[in-house]
Amino acid sequence: MKTENISLFDDTSSPLADRMRPVSLNEYVGQEHLLGPGRILRTMIKKDEIPSMILWGPAGCGKTTLARIIAHTASARFVTFSAVDSSIKDIKNVMHEAEEARRSGQRTIVFIDEIHRFNKAQQDAFLPYVEKGSIILIGATTENPSFEVNSALLSRCRVFVLHQLSADSIFLLLKRSLTDERGFGGMHVEIEDALLKEIAEAAGGDARTALNTLKMAVLSAERNDGTYHVTEDIIAQCIKGKAMHYDKKGDGHYDTISALHKSMRNSDVDAALYWLARMLEAGEDPLYIARRIVRFAAEDIGMADYRAMGIAVSAYQACMYLGMPECNVHLSEAVVFCSLAPKSNALYTAYEAAAEDARRTENEPVPMQLRNAPTKLMKQLGYGEDYQYAHDYPGHITPMICMPDSLIGKQYYHPSEEGSEKRIKERKEQIEAWKKEHRK
Repeated sequence: MKTENISLFDDTSSPLADRMRPVSLNEYVGQEHLLGPGRILRTMIKKDEIPSMILWGPAGCGKTTLARIIAHTASARFVTFSAVDSSIKDIKNVMHEAEEARRSGQRTIVFIDEIHRFNKAQQDAFLPYVEKGSIILIGATTENPSFEVNSALLSRCRVFVLHQLSADSIFLLLKRSLTDERGFGGMHVEIEDALLKEIAEAAGGDARTALNTLKMAVLSAERNDGTYHVTEDIIAQCIKGKAMHYDKKGDGHYDTISALHKSMRNSDVDAALYWLARMLEAGEDPLYIARRIVRFAAEDIGMADYRAMGIAVSAYQACMYLGMPECNVHLSEAVVFCSLAPKSNALYTAYEAAAEDARRTENEPVPMQLRNAPTKLMKQLGYGEDYQYAHDYPGHITPMICMPDSLIGKQYYHPSEEGSEKRIKERKEQIEAWKKEHRK
């Protein structure tokens, strides 16, 4: 826990990203949907009507900076907490100080970076003070607050979604750092705009990464006649490939697998391959992707092309045998096949409908003709009576009823007209017509 007075960041030994951190809304770049003229959060800040809030967005998009600007604008005490070293006792001590400050007319803004790392007890400790207005809580998180913040605390906070910074926004920050005294304003740095744009694009929306890359490049540059010459070769060495922002346990994980699934469902093979590559190149477990493709084969293709299940399972086995990077082509084969295959969700909807009836009729007895009768007593009680062994009948089919009485005539599986399921639909209709005729 740390209490700060908001001031300019003039420690030149600190990372460039910290030195160049904006201290006012006029310096802040990006998030125009929240901070543009007339937008909701900008209006709140200017009117000094700051609610408790959760700032949700990817790394390096400006969550911490925005919290500091809010505190500076509101002229409030600014207290930061860390999930690693903040105990319940620490929290209560600071909350007591905040309550005392409130009585003397001073507000306290409590900033919790990575609030998703706080456990339930730690989050609950803030709740009564947020309710009383003793503090203004600002939590920052890269994870979905719906899952990571206690519902009671979340209901008392406004959630503001911050977007990944565009390359153009990051380029502006880089340009500013070359002239601002907090950055390289006191030095003569020679670097082409094209190279700055390359840094901005490689940062993957993370301003911190871009600024620290620039600092590395400047420190690595040759100095002639007081000028630091940053070359294309230096930038290439500093970047070493574009940063890929992908959390294998967070929203990036679920959003990206959702994008793959929905691209395959929409038969967009190129988009599906892109999302597959995005996950694999970011280090996703290929077996996880393979399992999701196996699920897709049944849920979205089903009997429209029953080869899909075998191809998906084979891809999973290939991933087990080979691992990455060799199995990427096997996953690609499965993704392409599933994307181009005819689609049917008839199996999925059939099970959901059957499951609903199963839950509703869970105590309904199994029809006597379907019960086993391994003992004499069970036979005497009628178990297995009137059972018709299908293989003893022409066409291996009988008119015997297999549904509970309350569900006789109920249908769950409605085959589509897609692919091979059209033939299955015809077969199902033939069987149903035959049984209906012979039951008469």
